[in-house]
Amino acid sequence: MPRVSAAFFATGVLCILASGAIGMYMAHANDATYGGLHAHLNLVGWATMALCGTFYALTRGTMWVPLAWINYAILTAGIVLFFPAYALFLSHGNDPVYEPVMTAGNGLTGLGMLVFAISVFRELFRARPSN
Repeated sequence: MPRVSAAFFATGVLCILASGAIGMYMAHANDATYGGLHAHLNLVGWATMALCGTFYALTRGTMWVPLAWINYAILTAGIVLFFPAYALFLSHGNDPVYEPVMTAGNGLTGLGMLVFAISVFRELFRARPSN
């Protein structure tokens, strides 16, 4: 497995562990305040990172390695910015002071998905040997 794929999976595992802890907290406290955070950590943190890691593992021989690492860095930065800010936003009664950091994290996540789209379409349209 390429190291970049392992990095995507490692970050995804950290996100699913955090999401699980949040889910257990919500169940124990009977408080669904962090439901959105829990769901987004599952989707963006675990599923998206794992899918990117899988894609880059499957395209190990044809991927552009620098672009894959740029993809990883941008998505990870988006996660690192968005999720703590979102948790603070929720725990402080939807205080808008956290919105600029959440917006920056969302923007980076969106940019990361655009970079991933470039990788996917690069693979789709790359020249292949004729058989």
